[in-house]
Amino acid sequence: MTRPLTEILPEGQALLAAGRPEAVETLLKPYLAGGTGPILLWKLLAVALRRQGRFAAARRIQEMIVETVPGDLPARYDLADTLLTLGEFARGWREYRYRYSLPHTRAIERKVQRPRWEGAPIPGETLLIHDEQGFGDTFQFIRLIRAARARSQARVIVEVNQAAFSLIQRSYPDFTVTLRGQLPPPFDYHCELMSLPAALGLELADLPGETAYLRAAPERIERWRARLHDLPRPLVALAWAGRPTHPNDASRSLPLSAFAPLASAGVHCVAVQKGPAADEEAPAGLALTRLGPEIADFEDTAAILSVADLLISTDSSPAHLAGSLGRPAWVLVPFEPEWRWMLDRDDSPWYPRHRLFRQGRPGDWPGVLERAGDALHNMTGNHASRTPQKAAS
Repeated sequence: MTRPLTEILPEGQALLAAGRPEAVETLLKPYLAGGTGPILLWKLLAVALRRQGRFAAARRIQEMIVETVPGDLPARYDLADTLLTLGEFARGWREYRYRYSLPHTRAIERKVQRPRWEGAPIPGETLLIHDEQGFGDTFQFIRLIRAARARSQARVIVEVNQAAFSLIQRSYPDFTVTLRGQLPPPFDYHCELMSLPAALGLELADLPGETAYLRAAPERIERWRARLHDLPRPLVALAWAGRPTHPNDASRSLPLSAFAPLASAGVHCVAVQKGPAADEEAPAGLALTRLGPEIADFEDTAAILSVADLLISTDSSPAHLAGSLGRPAWVLVPFEPEWRWMLDRDDSPWYPRHRLFRQGRPGDWPGVLERAGDALHNMTGNHASRTPQKAAS
């Protein structure tokens, strides 16, 4: 090595931050020739390959790192992410347990003084299943609690965050649902919601499993049906930005101005966007009613999605909420996708009524929205030939 690691690594990281993963690969190639070199450079190369969409090549490097340094737990999590993206669930879920070795997840790990349930029958015992991480994760994985009860043969208590509590309590009346932060009833075993796939041995072929498993509140549906009654159909809900503190928010969120290609599609849009992005200026010609100030919680969002004809959303919690309700959604997916959207497909095994619009190259939101706009034009042509139906509740 002709230059010290303390020079090469920062240069590679700067190139990566500038969106130049190919340059990172070129920089590192001489220092990793022959399959040798510092692990930190191999890790950087794996990230650069992923940013180019070369997940299989990244996987080979990540497997080498894990074999060489099995105690490097963040590396094992990185491998899990790649394996799950590639649809290799069996090993992916096993490695995914190392997610709590990361700084942003270590802080939320529950220090439970009971054994973790690993999938064996435990008849007569009580199993606490508790949620973790983001709202979208809760909406996606709550479908597994009935399978966990059947496999464990235990009494199951489900502990969830306050934002999802009423939705899940209503949708699973045969479970004891408790609120995170309150003392749960006594239990013998515990399992994180996102550890259930490993415990259950969930395979890609097992999906989607239970569908339309959450139910919006009937009184909220009627309220929002009345509120939106006079808006023209098709009625398209929009969400364009995720939580700003999400580690990958810069690549998954986009400005409302990017939705200009939808303006001529003959649809009326309702914004379900919350947070700092909710007040962004809409593109000219886009028929948009902003509902953000009227949305108190996920119960309102669920009811709106139950009344609207379609959701178009970035990779954020409304996309998962729509899927859990069995409502149609078009999800705008960045070039390097979050693992659950996988690769090279325009559908989702998790949500049968979802359609994925992927970036063809990094940062190409204009291309994504052009294709979504074309698809909306086709939808409105079909829609105009029939009488609008009352949205199902």
